[in-house]
Amino acid sequence: MNKSKLIVIEGPQGTGKTTLANYLRENLPGSNLYRLSGQKDKTNSGKSLSTKMYKALLEYLEKMQDIPMDLIFDRTFFTEEVYARLGYKEYTFSDIYQDLLEKFNNLNFDIYFICLYLKETSLYEKRLIRESHHNYQAFKLDNSVNQQEAYLKMSDEIEKECSNIKVIKLSMDDFSESYKIINDLFNINN
Repeated sequence: MNKSKLIVIEGPQGTGKTTLANYLRENLPGSNLYRLSGQKDKTNSGKSLSTKMYKALLEYLEKMQDIPMDLIFDRTFFTEEVYARLGYKEYTFSDIYQDLLEKFNNLNFDIYFICLYLKETSLYEKRLIRESHHNYQAFKLDNSVNQQEAYLKMSDEIEKECSNIKVIKLSMDDFSESYKIINDLFNINN
């Protein structure tokens, strides 16, 4: 029996995470889509809340291992670590992150970490113009470029450290080209 897929989509604001997550949900039969936005508290009490939340998420994933359903996540604890690394938080998250990453790597899924980025970073300016959005982290070109560098570095780290996680770095400059890669990766016929 094939393992279920556990797909995590990460990347900077404006790369197309929501678009890709929706595409996968619509094209992978028997899948569930989860959107995690973290929480606004940037203090140590926020770290405590995030720690509890993401440990509970890992417990949930452990319970889902034997259920034949693909799980798609639009952000998880990886975002918490990137935002802490970039100084958006008043705390470090690396100690918790390493523990979560080890448990995540040991889950009995076909695990995919999809890191989205833009080759042409000027595209962020156009994509970050939104009528309504949360005010957690300002949508600015330099924020997205800094996030992109941090996510790509994290992808390299995961690739070296985690034998059970398939790391996919996916350029989202051209959605149709990106979808072709995703279709081949997950045997989606359109």
